[in-house]
Amino acid sequence: MPTQTTPLAGKTVLITGAARRVGAAIARTLHGAGANVLVHYRSSADAAASLVRELDAARAGSAKTRQADLLDANQIAPLIDSAVKAFGQLDVLVNNASTFYPTPLGEITPQQWDDLMGTNVRAPLFLAQAAAPALVKTSGLILNLVDIHGSRPLKRFPVYCTAKAALAMLTHSLARALAPEVRVNGIAPGPVMWPDVTPDAETQAKIISQTLLQRQGTPNDIARTALFFACDAPYITGQILAVDGGRSVGW
Repeated sequence: MPTQTTPLAGKTVLITGAARRVGAAIARTLHGAGANVLVHYRSSADAAASLVRELDAARAGSAKTRQADLLDANQIAPLIDSAVKAFGQLDVLVNNASTFYPTPLGEITPQQWDDLMGTNVRAPLFLAQAAAPALVKTSGLILNLVDIHGSRPLKRFPVYCTAKAALAMLTHSLARALAPEVRVNGIAPGPVMWPDVTPDAETQAKIISQTLLQRQGTPNDIARTALFFACDAPYITGQILAVDGGRSVGW
């Protein structure tokens, strides 16, 4: 039975793009609250396997991996099915997987459009559609990782920002479509982790100076917010919470 320290005991969570970075932090936090976790990855097989070994060492049989290319529509439903088959049910879907890179106007290609829109909007939509029957049974939750730049665009990232803006609207739309059985919310991170191609020190300092708290956040800030939505927000749906140190206010 769930306890105060393991409020997600007996629950199953599927996190896309969970092998590394913010996704891995969410996996560790929700697993620490008692959840069984399916760690999805596309190409980070070693990192995913390492994370599952870590989680299983804490609680045997509580984590599994599943590889899928979310741009391939034929792999979406089997990914959802694998979570249900692994642990018997699905309670939380975290749409974390994303691609992020600049697409300066004048250089944008159709392939970049398909990739950025595919991972950031299309995949979350079809994952939600495939997961809906299982989530209805458990009065579950869909949690979308949006971005403050879905409403405050970056100059050289028009396609990525457009994709995240669309994901914000998708969050609101899914909340209406799946109510009252399933809650759908979003988290919009600010500067919590630099991208793999790290900005120079001057750019980092400028970004941090634009936060009201004058500091960078951490992946755990996002993970704790995911835990809040999963455990302590039964009357919240259709909302997107900015976790950005106040950057979206002090822009």
